[in-house]
Amino acid sequence: MPRGIDHIIHSVRDLDAAAAFYRRLGFTVGARNRHPWGTHNYIVQLPGCFLELLTVAEPEKLGSDALSAQFGRFNQSFLLRYQGLSGLLLESTDVEADAASFRAAGIAASEGLQFERAGARPDGTPVKIGFSVAFARDGHAPENTFGVCRHHYPENFWNPAFQRHSNTAATIAGAVLVAENPTDLHIFLSAFTGVRELRATSSGVSAPTPRGIIEVMDPAAFKIHFGVAPPNISEGARLAGIRFAVRDIAALQAALVAGGIVSVPHAGATVIPAEAALGANLIFGSG
Repeated sequence: MPRGIDHIIHSVRDLDAAAAFYRRLGFTVGARNRHPWGTHNYIVQLPGCFLELLTVAEPEKLGSDALSAQFGRFNQSFLLRYQGLSGLLLESTDVEADAASFRAAGIAASEGLQFERAGARPDGTPVKIGFSVAFARDGHAPENTFGVCRHHYPENFWNPAFQRHSNTAATIAGAVLVAENPTDLHIFLSAFTGVRELRATSSGVSAPTPRGIIEVMDPAAFKIHFGVAPPNISEGARLAGIRFAVRDIAALQAALVAGGIVSVPHAGATVIPAEAALGANLIFGSG
C-alpha cells in the first residue's frame, strides 16, 4: 500500500532562529517541544503532514536506546557536517507491518519504536502526544534518515489553528532528492514508499504517493528545474528540497516581502535557496 508524506525534518544548529525564519516566511510555527533523548523541535503543521524543525539541544540525554541512535545521534552527526533536510518520514497505519516489509526488502534500520512527549493546545492546555516509528536506510543515501510514522492521540496533535499560514501554504507537494545516478535509488524508493510503478524521466525517477511526489534527480536536472545549486553529494544522495503548494501566490509574495525574505523566481515557482534557508531549498508553487 503506498505511503504518503507524513513529515520532513529540517535539522538546524539554532532552533529558535530557525523558528523565527519560518515565521518570516509566513508560516505559523508551534511551541518548542522536547524529546526524552535530548532533541527539541518546532512543528509547522499542514493538513495531514508537517515540517519538523529540529536540533540536538541536550546531547547529555542521548542514550544507547534505539531512538537515541536512530534519531538523536543521527541528527547530531548530521549537524556536525550540515544544516538542512535530514529526514523524510511517511505516514503509516501499521508500523510493525511496515517494519516487516522493510526487513523483507533489505532496507530496515530498526524495529517498530514508540514514544510519547508533552504537547499543548493553542490555549496552553497540556496534552499527551505519541508516535510509533520505524526507520529505513539506503546505502546510496547515508546522509539522510527515512522512516514511517503513526500518530497516537492524533486529536491532540492536529489542529486547524496551526494549519493557517499567511503565505497560504496548503500542503507539502513533494520532496526532492539529488543523486549522481537517480536509478541507484529505484529499488529503495519503491520499497520505502510502497509505490510499485515509479515514473522514470530524463531527470530521474519519482514516486507519486498519496500525499506528495518524492523525486530523485541528478544535479544538472535539479539546477534546471529549480534554478539553484544542488547540494554536495560527494558522500551520497541528499534530500535537497521541499515543494509546498500555496493557494495564493500574491499572498505568498506579500508574506515574503513582509518577512524580508529574498526569493528566486524560476519556471513558475518561487524558490528560497539553501544558502538563505538554513541548508534547505524551499520551493513554492500554486496548487
